[in-house]
Amino acid sequence: MSYPDAPAPQRPTLTLDQALVALADVAESAGLDAGTTRAEGAALAAAVAESAPGAATSWAAAVGGATTQDFFDAATRGRRWRAAPTASLSGLVAQGSSHSVPYAEALAEVASAACDLGEPTMRVIGNASVAAAAQLTAAGARTTTTTAPTTPVMAATATATTPKESPPAEVIKPKTVDELLDELDALIGLERVKREIHRQVALLRVGRLRTEAGLKKATITRHLVFTGNPGTGKTTVARLVGGIYQALTLLSKGQLVEVDRSELVAGYLGQTAIKTAEVVAGAAGGVLFIDEAYSLTGDQYGTEAVDTLVKEMEDRRDDLVVIVAGYPAPMEEFVAANPGLSSRFRTIIEFDDYTDDELVEILTLLADGADYELTPEAAAQFRELLAATPRGATFGNGRFSRNMLEAAIGRQAWRLREVDTPTTEQLRQLLPQDLDDDEQGEPT
Repeated sequence: MSYPDAPAPQRPTLTLDQALVALADVAESAGLDAGTTRAEGAALAAAVAESAPGAATSWAAAVGGATTQDFFDAATRGRRWRAAPTASLSGLVAQGSSHSVPYAEALAEVASAACDLGEPTMRVIGNASVAAAAQLTAAGARTTTTTAPTTPVMAATATATTPKESPPAEVIKPKTVDELLDELDALIGLERVKREIHRQVALLRVGRLRTEAGLKKATITRHLVFTGNPGTGKTTVARLVGGIYQALTLLSKGQLVEVDRSELVAGYLGQTAIKTAEVVAGAAGGVLFIDEAYSLTGDQYGTEAVDTLVKEMEDRRDDLVVIVAGYPAPMEEFVAANPGLSSRFRTIIEFDDYTDDELVEILTLLADGADYELTPEAAAQFRELLAATPRGATFGNGRFSRNMLEAAIGRQAWRLREVDTPTTEQLRQLLPQDLDDDEQGEPT
C-alpha cells in the first residue's frame, strides 16, 4: 500500500528501461543471451515493485510491448530472485566468471530502478534492498553504506545498490568440493539435510574414482527429491548441489535453473513438450529445480510435461541433474505415479522446519547481508512475533524472516523520514518498532 504523504524515493541513477539495457550489455559481454537476461531483469523489477500502486503500468511502458498482465506474470516468476541470485547470475557464479560481479551490480541497479515504478511505498524499498543484497552477495560483492544520503528513503536505496570495490576482472577459480561442503555446513539448521548431502557426495566421488580406475560401480541416480515446507532452504541447497556436482566433474556448468508448472506447461497440447524441452535445454550442464512438482499431475498438459521431462532426463543423463521439491505427501504420490520418475528419483531428502532460534539467526544474517543491524531489542520483538504466529504447512519459515526484514526496512525509512541527516548508525539499525505494524500506525 502507498503512503500519501511519504517522501518520494531517490530517483535511481538509471530508469528501468535504461537499467535493462545496461543489464543486457553486461550479459552480452558475458556471452549470455541479451533477450533472456532482459526478461530476467524485468521479472526481478516486477517482483520488487509489485506492491506499488500504478507499478504495472509504469513497468509495461518501461519494458515495451508489455501489458499489465505481463507485469503480474513476471512478478510471480521473479519473486524467487528477491532472496536468491537469478538463473543467469547463478550460472556465472558457478562457472567462476569474471562477469559475475558486473552482472550482479547491473541486477542491483534494476532493483533500484524498480523503486521508481508507480507510487512510492516503503515495502518496495525493503524489497529492493533485500533483492539487491541477494544478487551482490551471491557474486561476492557485499553492499555498503556510503556517506549519509539526504533522506531516509534515499538511504535505503543507497544501502541496497552501492557495492564494495569489485574484484579484479579476471577469471575466478571455481570453488572446490570441500569449499562448497563448508558452505553447506555453515547453513543454519538443516542437520539431516547436510548429512544426506555429504553421503551423496561420498557415493558419487567413489563412483567416479572407480570408473576412472576401470572398476565396476553401482548405478547411483543423481536426481533428488526435496520434501519440506516452504522456506526451509531447498533452493539454497539445490544451488550448492549444482556447484558440488560440477566440482566433482559430474556436471559441466553447475548452474541452477528454478521453474514451476507455469514455466513448463503451455496453453495447448504439443506446445507443452516444446516448452519443457526448451527449459531442460537451458538447464543442461546444471541442475533443473522444479518447485511444487506435483502440480504437474492431474491433467493432460502436466502429463505431457512429465513425459517430456523423463525423455530429456534420459537423453541428457550424463550432464543434467533434476531436483523436484514440495510438500512430503504430494511429492511421494507424484514420483510413484510415473514409472519413469520412480526409477530416477530414489533419494528423498527431508527438510525440517526452522526453530525460533534459527529463524532469529536467519533474520540477523539477512539484515547483515543488506548492511543493516538487528538490535537485541528488535530480535526480542521478532521472537514475540514468532511466538504469536501459527505454525502450519503454509508457514514461510525462512521466507517469514525475509518478509519481516523487507517490511522492517520500509518502516525504518518511514521512521526516519523527518531526520534530515541521519547518522550511519541510524541508517543501519533496525529497532523494535520497525518490526511492529501497530507501532508505526502505517500499512506496509
